[in-house]
Amino acid sequence: MRTTQFIIFFSIVILLYSAINYYIFSRGMQAIPLDSAFRKWYPWIFVFLASSYIIARFLERAWISPVSDVFTWIGSFWLAIMAYFLIVVLVIDIVRLFHLVLPIYPEFLVRDRAITKFGIFKFSVLLVGVTVLAGYINAISPRVRTLDLNIHKKAGNLKSLHIVMASDIHMGTLIGPRRTMHMVNMINVLKPDIVLFAGDIVDEDLTPVIRHDLGKSLKLVKAPLGVYAITGNHEYIGGAENAVKYLQDHGITMLRDTSILINNSFYIAGRDDRDKPRFSGKERKSLSEVLQAVDMKFPVILMDHQPFLLNDVAAAGVDLQLSGHTHHGQLWPLNYITEAVYELSWGYLKKGESQFYVSCGYGGWGPPVRTGNRPEVVSINITFD
Repeated sequence: MRTTQFIIFFSIVILLYSAINYYIFSRGMQAIPLDSAFRKWYPWIFVFLASSYIIARFLERAWISPVSDVFTWIGSFWLAIMAYFLIVVLVIDIVRLFHLVLPIYPEFLVRDRAITKFGIFKFSVLLVGVTVLAGYINAISPRVRTLDLNIHKKAGNLKSLHIVMASDIHMGTLIGPRRTMHMVNMINVLKPDIVLFAGDIVDEDLTPVIRHDLGKSLKLVKAPLGVYAITGNHEYIGGAENAVKYLQDHGITMLRDTSILINNSFYIAGRDDRDKPRFSGKERKSLSEVLQAVDMKFPVILMDHQPFLLNDVAAAGVDLQLSGHTHHGQLWPLNYITEAVYELSWGYLKKGESQFYVSCGYGGWGPPVRTGNRPEVVSINITFD
């Protein structure tokens, strides 16, 4: 049954991907003059770029190598380029349709349509190129976001707690040794008491993580109260058990539908990802089961990768929930979609005495580009009373 569902899903994705690329290709072909030398190269260049991501996905499963890395980088950038070309072409076509009803083009645009179309083509390539380049620079320039929170409970002898949290790192081919080590350095400079990773630490396939020995950087994270993490949907896509073992072998305590009392002062609870049943065939525990052994007089900090059902979390008496997953759309204007899907797509929210923070993430999935927000590591200063 799952194999059939995968084949149907994969077929729909390929069909949609092909349709979008054909639409962009055909509109570009129409804009290139018949006597242009570029016209004979355009189909070959386009087919190479558009097929790179699909080739990379197959190579990653058959032959992880520098060749697969090249196709992964080219194909991943193409996803962002394709998305913005689609927006540009749709806008142009909408304006053209509007012009048919109510002529709005100035005279100089109508005078020589062939030159005008090719000029718009070149301007569109420049616009998309600058947008994607700026998005890449933004993606490799994470910031520290600081939160000052108060929890109205006593936490043993602790008066305060400094948490550094990161989510959606997506370690792999695109988030390799340099960016993983940069994150570790950002964390260590903040001198946290405890470090929390709220899921999607690895990007599906564990092979590039092992190949680049990315766990070596994770071992360098310094936090006197420990480093804790939960699974995200991408751990399950690539095989959660292997990912969990790898992370545990590199100094991270994985919380899987369980809780732990830290320093006799506060609880850290972690839920397995919401997509666990879909990929493993096993149900994750309910929130009440996860918190069953928790003494609620202590502060309770919960990690749940996907920020759904926030009212249930507030009703359960959780003091702070940390999540990720949304990337806040990652590429503008997809942030409008995540804002419609999630009650909290990014940032801070308080419901009664429960507080929530959803991070837009440190890494990214798909294109190594961010135009909807800036990646982050979150520094959370909590006081207890």
